[in-house]
Amino acid sequence: MARQAYPYRQLQRAEFDEVVQMLSQGFETRRGRRGAMVHHDTVNQRLRGRRGARMVAITAGGAIPDNADYRVVLEPEGTFIGTVNEDFAVESLAGDIFQLGNLSWRIQRVQQGVVRVEDARGQPPTIPFWLGEAPARSAELSGAVAELRGEMDDRLSEGAGAAHWIESSRLPGAASAQLIEYLGESRRLLGALPSQQTIVAERFFDESGGMQLVIHAPFGSRVNRAWGLALRKRFCRQFNFELQAAATEEAVLLSLGTQHSFPLETVFRFLHPDTVGDILIQALLDAPMFGTHWRWNASIALALPRMRGGRKVAPQIQRMQAEDLLAAAFPDAAACLENIPGDREIPGHPLVRQTIDDCVHEVMDLDGLITVLRRIHAGEIRCIARDLPEPSPLAHEILNAKPYAFLDDAPLEERRTQAVYTRRAFEPSSADDLGALDPAAIERVRDEAWPEVQNADELHDALLTSGFLTESEGTAGRPGESWLGYWRELAESRRAYRVEAGDAHRALWVAAERMPEIMLLTEPGSRAGAIRELFRGRLGILGPTTAARVAEPLGLPAIEAEAALAALEAEGVVLRGRFTTVSGSAPAELEWCERRLLARIHRYTLNRLRAEIEPVSSADFMRFLFAWQRMDPEHRVRGLEGLAAIVAQLDGFELPAAAWESDVLAARCEEYDPALLDTLCLTGRVAWGRLSGGNSAGPIKTTPIALFLREHAGDWLAGKDAPQSSLSSYAERVQEVLQQRGASFFHELVAASGLLATQVEQALGELAGHGLVTSDSFAGLRALITPASKRKPLDGVRRRHRTAPFGIESAGRWALIVAPAAAGQPDPRPTDLYARTLLHRYGVVFKRVLAREAGAPAWRELLLAYRRLEARGEIRGGRFVAGMSGEQFALPEEVGQLRAIRRLQGGGGLVAVGAADPLNLTGIITPGERVPGAVRNRILYRDGVPVMALEAGKARSLVSNLSAPEAGLIQALVRKRSTPALRSYLGLGGVSAAAAPLPRRPRRRRSSTEKK
Repeated sequence: MARQAYPYRQLQRAEFDEVVQMLSQGFETRRGRRGAMVHHDTVNQRLRGRRGARMVAITAGGAIPDNADYRVVLEPEGTFIGTVNEDFAVESLAGDIFQLGNLSWRIQRVQQGVVRVEDARGQPPTIPFWLGEAPARSAELSGAVAELRGEMDDRLSEGAGAAHWIESSRLPGAASAQLIEYLGESRRLLGALPSQQTIVAERFFDESGGMQLVIHAPFGSRVNRAWGLALRKRFCRQFNFELQAAATEEAVLLSLGTQHSFPLETVFRFLHPDTVGDILIQALLDAPMFGTHWRWNASIALALPRMRGGRKVAPQIQRMQAEDLLAAAFPDAAACLENIPGDREIPGHPLVRQTIDDCVHEVMDLDGLITVLRRIHAGEIRCIARDLPEPSPLAHEILNAKPYAFLDDAPLEERRTQAVYTRRAFEPSSADDLGALDPAAIERVRDEAWPEVQNADELHDALLTSGFLTESEGTAGRPGESWLGYWRELAESRRAYRVEAGDAHRALWVAAERMPEIMLLTEPGSRAGAIRELFRGRLGILGPTTAARVAEPLGLPAIEAEAALAALEAEGVVLRGRFTTVSGSAPAELEWCERRLLARIHRYTLNRLRAEIEPVSSADFMRFLFAWQRMDPEHRVRGLEGLAAIVAQLDGFELPAAAWESDVLAARCEEYDPALLDTLCLTGRVAWGRLSGGNSAGPIKTTPIALFLREHAGDWLAGKDAPQSSLSSYAERVQEVLQQRGASFFHELVAASGLLATQVEQALGELAGHGLVTSDSFAGLRALITPASKRKPLDGVRRRHRTAPFGIESAGRWALIVAPAAAGQPDPRPTDLYARTLLHRYGVVFKRVLAREAGAPAWRELLLAYRRLEARGEIRGGRFVAGMSGEQFALPEEVGQLRAIRRLQGGGGLVAVGAADPLNLTGIITPGERVPGAVRNRILYRDGVPVMALEAGKARSLVSNLSAPEAGLIQALVRKRSTPALRSYLGLGGVSAAAAPLPRRPRRRRSSTEKK
């Protein structure tokens, strides 16, 4: 009858009889027999229920386990609100506010099984947590995920293939870039992306000096739990120390102590498929899952009543009764391990057998683990081992895993993973550096480990510690200080001896106390122990070295040296690996290093990496801005595309009209040609106009004008303020003509308006001053701000029927600047565009940067946009510039350039900046007084520090002491001569009352023939 049910189709008669015997005889505890539910008539082979058994089956039956959640009750009404987890309730205090449902509740008191609360009236709450057994990923889903990751590994090896492949899946661009960066950095560090065909083990030090071992194996949490528990038990037996472990769907984590030393490659074969089952069963007996499933099975089997006397038994009482029941059915599970030699003996009790089966085949997947181990031992799975200074990005997930991933009962606050340092983000150029130890750190540790000797006693102490020194090492000592004199003093007092060791008879200095070990080298029975002890001291002063180098002074064969080093490794004294790099690649030879020294090397490497992400000074940030905005001579641009890049970087920034070509563009472009700017405007890529609005009757050199990309014109003009003063009749007439005709040439405006040419020109100037019109070419603005008397050909000769340079006729068409907000666009001046523009302009953005940005949105609005961009992985938040309060954000590619600028020591380079330039950040970024942004004012920076300013034609120092001659600084400060084509409205430039006058070339008189 029982076999007709599908779950029991393979039930054996012996197992059935054991269950019947358990139900009839119950459990013998110190408080008597309990759990007996039936009478078993063995003579007539009949079963009858005991008295009360039916009521127990009705009130305590069911396969759904009880939980220990606390009821939440509203006071004083006594209304039931819901339940919270037992751990959350126990850790909560009176007065705490938490959210349950859509309301906030304040805790009044926590009683046994009940949390009494009152309405918190919308105060900010915390979110309660629930602890439980997390569901595992199925084997099919794990295989699909691993297959996808394997294909991603192949695509990443092809370069741009991964990006095209992800784009074809219709994933958003920001998510695609973030995914490629995350997996690409992991692949560069680990050598491959883990899959079910390739597993990777990485090991790294934590802040406490211990090590963390992460095995990346995407087989799902059921297989990984079994693997983690079995490895934990294997480590316990081999090293006689318990360790913490965790497992997720993608990886297994083991927190190693200072006593765990072994070749990382061997971890894949620590377990054998033939014996892993027994090891796992012994391991799970101490795991929290065994106690939980034992209580569940005991409740299902009615061995633990859920109701007693008409009242529910508290879950805490059920746990205690389950422990008593386990001690009766499985004494070794509750016994003291000190009194149990070898493995625990598993009894044949049905509940014990069922609990083990549930843990091994439901919570974990022992069969899947055996399959994986067989494939590893058969060589079907590729195994990669990497020792890293800090964890890879893939390891961050398991390092920050929550309690559901833990395989032991240590709480979150006691986990050794809390001592692991992880960087917030990675730069594409930092992967190679991250995966290797810093050579400077290795050399520093070697220098620190080498003895410091100032007298004979200290040399004797060094000989005791290190075991021996070669004569060449002792003679050389430290740079500039030989120890030969101290050695002679020790030799005369017979505290040290000179010994010739090995077949080559190498001379060694040995302390008298270490001579017995040297003598034992000739004794075959004691030779191995003597070598081990000598190597122990020797490795303490050498740092990373090879077995051949350690054995060379003693003339030992390689096999004996490796055996001694392996013995030290088993003790946890040394670690093996490939620590140094040669020309960017790992050396072929295996190296050995004392654990203490290797931990120090890792710490120094991390300190160097941390220093890389420390905020730069304001001076270094200014040096970065000079390079970022092409102001320093090394980064200036040329040609049309170079100028287009500069305009794109300054998109939407308003400057005094005359400053654009005199200070800003000319300072960033080699051999600036105004025709290039006209070309950008005429081809429709760039436009000019006043964005802020104004009341000027006509544009002058100080009128704020912006250059902006035409593709962003609608965004920059959205929400543009209307003129606050009325226009003249001429301006109104020309505006009316432009509204009717659209974009028109100058002569068309003259004809259509019925005004004189001078009146139309005056009207255009007034409209441009109010920010209402623009022209196809920048020549239109030049003509409006150039006095009529200075509009002449380049050769200075006036000719009939020829348009003068920068004449109003050469401006192309004139058109009204139309604000799209009037056409129904709801979002004035989009914040996202401004946020991205500021990043493109400055590389790093924080609140103080907005001081020069007229019309920028409020910082709180930009902050929301930057946080969204950071959440999408497009930018990075952090502390990039020292001394600047508030949040800071940067483009990922510029973080590395900031670090490079800091590493590059300043060479006294001078950079002159116009006061109207966006980089006039004196008194904003750099300390000191602000310099007014007038067109003729200038500032001189030396290594990012403002040293001199030119204001109102006079130079003044901005620092107390000038190391360079003042005349040289003034010469660097003065603006260079303008391009000949621009002198008609910019002047010669550079002449100042504070500086020595520039020499003028004598003017040659023209002959009468030339005049004709």
